Amino acid sequence: MRVLWLPEVLRAAGLRVAEVDGWRDRGREMKGISGVVCHHTAGPATGNAPSLGIVTRGRPDLAGPLSQMVLGRDGTYYIVASGRANHAGGGRWRDVTDGNGCMLGIEAEATGRDVWPKVQYDAYVHGVAAILRHLKLGPAMACGHKEYATPSGRKPDPNFDMVSFRQAVRALLADTPPPPPPPVPDKVLPALFPPHILVPIVDAKQAPEGGVMLLGMDGSLYAYGAARSIRGANGQPWWGARRAALLRSVGAPGTARRWEITAHTGETYHLP
Repeated sequence: MRVLWLPEVLRAAGLRVAEVDGWRDRGREMKGISGVVCHHTAGPATGNAPSLGIVTRGRPDLAGPLSQMVLGRDGTYYIVASGRANHAGGGRWRDVTDGNGCMLGIEAEATGRDVWPKVQYDAYVHGVAAILRHLKLGPAMACGHKEYATPSGRKPDPNFDMVSFRQAVRALLADTPPPPPPPVPDKVLPALFPPHILVPIVDAKQAPEGGVMLLGMDGSLYAYGAARSIRGANGQPWWGARRAALLRSVGAPGTARRWEITAHTGETYHLP
């Protein structure tokens, strides 16, 4: 199966489309299409679609295509492949476990730490809605790579709230005005590269003995193995200080471990 209908469906939704040379024959046949996986490229901070070449041709460690589509910052959909793409990897969404063979991938050009341009976010919502409408699927079959990928926390993209995104898709499928996009990413990500070295810590007891930590907007802790000074995306306050802190275990030897976080301001917070 090949998605030769992609340009027509996206253009019918009023979206800008550019067809990359060779897209009709790029990628092996797919088994079927069960939904859409949303990504961001974590690529350069400038340019409309600077990651297009990599997504089309692949990397030394992963053959291309790396998705069927690239979404530029100006809202243009670049059609890369009509067949299977190496975009999802191992994971699960609903009952789908073969994301590469059964789900379409959209790589949106973004660093992973910035607020999305309205024209790009709107195009993301409208494009996914158009694809799902064509496939006769509901909004539940659009997921973020961070939701699909296993183990949990392996991927951070896309860095916006997927629940709000699906609500906007649902509104379009129901022909009602979509809600406005969230103004900031759903997690505070470091302004330093690469973002994939963030490791979610669900339980403080799983945390390392010490190290630089980052607090997500949802309250999750993230281990960060780099510089001590980390600024949240878009200057969002992190405990009002926008900097990292030191997590360490305290208590006498042989006693139950307790955890405390000391901010760069000197304030100390204890974890349960």
